[in-house]
Amino acid sequence: MEQSQLKILFFGDITGRQGRNAIKSYLQSLEIESDNNIPTFVIANIENASHGFGLTKKNYADLAQSGVNCFTSGNHIWDKKDIYEYINDAENLVRPINYPNGTPGKGSQVFVFCGHKIAVINVLGRVFMPPMDSPWQIVVEEIKRLKNEGIEHVFVDFHAEATAEKVCFSKFLAQEFNNEENALIKGFFGTHTHVQTADEQIINGMAYITDAGFCGSAEGVIGMEYATSLKRLSTSLPERYEIAQSNIAQVNGVEVLIDRTKATHIKRINFLVDNNEEQKEVNLDSGG
Repeated sequence: MEQSQLKILFFGDITGRQGRNAIKSYLQSLEIESDNNIPTFVIANIENASHGFGLTKKNYADLAQSGVNCFTSGNHIWDKKDIYEYINDAENLVRPINYPNGTPGKGSQVFVFCGHKIAVINVLGRVFMPPMDSPWQIVVEEIKRLKNEGIEHVFVDFHAEATAEKVCFSKFLAQEFNNEENALIKGFFGTHTHVQTADEQIINGMAYITDAGFCGSAEGVIGMEYATSLKRLSTSLPERYEIAQSNIAQVNGVEVLIDRTKATHIKRINFLVDNNEEQKEVNLDSGG
């Protein structure tokens, strides 16, 4: 059934078991407490979902059944080697589009949802990141291709380290493809730093945030154990990162409302979830 308005939920990097459990609990609570008829399309970044590095086939299948419609990723998507066994058949998983030609998987995916044609593109930044093809022309060409195929809404996960690169790229795309009458790109969400920014806004009809944050252990250092992080950062000696062990997980992301022509509203999601107590949540910051 066609709907005039959609809600988009975008969640920052899901990190480890704590993040996976928190997302499943949060989405389940939304189903139970839903008090409106606005269909919700859910996007989540999962490059750290399996013990902090990569995504196993088992975790992919489990999360796909939890209510997430599309999974984006980043530079850690290749860390679990069984990714090569299933990524070409994973219809709701997107890897960064600016990997070289011939890389397994797809850099964008198209979904038909409640009468709307939605495309999700994943992109890697290049500042302070591993060497990668330049995203500027690649993304422009992909969006033009999608537009010619009748896509109505485009969402971008820009997985990058540098704030300035995210801001500049988002403004560039909003100027190239959005105008006062129609915004093809309805959302541009930064990921990778695991620290949520407080700059959510609407730019030319496009919902924007520099970094959506992450979903994982609320203790430790961006989801990792404090002790191992301290040793690595204070001594510069090699140390394997381990997921912080905590029952309290944070859930970071954004909630966006769109219609046929533009994004109309964005607010931050920032909750604590107690994984020992089903669906118990503490609201830290509802955004604005």
